[in-house]
Amino acid sequence: MTLQDIGWNAAFEEAFAPYLKQGWVPARLTRDNKITYGALVGDGDEFEAVMCGKVYHDAETDADLPAVGDWVALEVGHEDQEHVIRARLPRQTCFSRKMAGKSTEEQVIAANVDVVVVVTDAGTDFSLRRMERYFTIIARSGAKAVVLVNKSDLYEKEDNEDAAAQIRALNPEADVHITCATKKRSLSVLRQYLKKGQTVTLIGSSGVGKSSVLNQLLGDEYQWTDDVNELTGKGRHTTTARELIILPKGGILIDNPGIKEIQMWTNEITLREGFADIEQLALQCKFGDCKHSKDAGCAIRAALEAGKLDPGRYEGFLKLDDEIEKLRRSRKKRQMTVERRSKRELRAQVRQYEKRRDPDHELEPRERRQGGK
Repeated sequence: MTLQDIGWNAAFEEAFAPYLKQGWVPARLTRDNKITYGALVGDGDEFEAVMCGKVYHDAETDADLPAVGDWVALEVGHEDQEHVIRARLPRQTCFSRKMAGKSTEEQVIAANVDVVVVVTDAGTDFSLRRMERYFTIIARSGAKAVVLVNKSDLYEKEDNEDAAAQIRALNPEADVHITCATKKRSLSVLRQYLKKGQTVTLIGSSGVGKSSVLNQLLGDEYQWTDDVNELTGKGRHTTTARELIILPKGGILIDNPGIKEIQMWTNEITLREGFADIEQLALQCKFGDCKHSKDAGCAIRAALEAGKLDPGRYEGFLKLDDEIEKLRRSRKKRQMTVERRSKRELRAQVRQYEKRRDPDHELEPRERRQGGK
């Protein structure tokens, strides 16, 4: 195995140059265990590494911390010493979303990915609105979008072809394939994207057949899958954590748990790019503050009533517009919280400094109760 086999290139080599003289080595993160990381080096050895404090404190947000797929500068420990991540190299692509739940934080799904493969089906999982959101965050990441309309053996041929056609119409630049994991059609399709040094990530809802696809790529039952439920048409998906895997026949795969919730973590400009056609219609509205609902002279409503605008895209546009406003308010609130926390930490550092200089320095009430500790 070489560094090139796991995704190394000239750009990463240039970024790593300042760390080379420190005696550190380049490594790619394969797992995030919350406290430690799996770090793969060029000769194929994998170390359990910890992150140094500087990397943590230099990160402006949690999304700046090392993630699966990242390249890092690793100090390899000797004997009983820990292996330490000393720096994270700049990412060439970053596939992320808004963290699930009420948080407004960005969650990095995979770093330095070349191709994002979305696995869906023509049945209960099929949703153009969800696919629209996938395409938006894939485009933002800089990766190529590929879609597998999987489990084709469970649905009529016409249903599979109709689902694929709708997805192609939604994003003509995406590669869309009808596959069946049990008949190994997905395997033959994906081989064209799994080239030496190229990283592919699989995403999709639980039960759409991602584990079956992964099993075939690895040549064994890497992820156990349950029988298909007759009512839902879904098998049990067993991926519980992100993991970077070097495939036996070349290529790199990052597997992800089933994604139940796709919300945008993005700025307003990027988010609106996914609805550029509707934004152009909005410029033709009679009033600049048009809400695109019952307002007189609304060009978007006129296009909707004339059948020139898909109702689902119209509803998606309105919903995403609301999300932008919520994100603005939430981020502003978080910024105020971070500023207050930083001021408290700074005051605490000043007090500690003064105590070191003057042992008789007056203690805070809480410190007095704890005996000056």
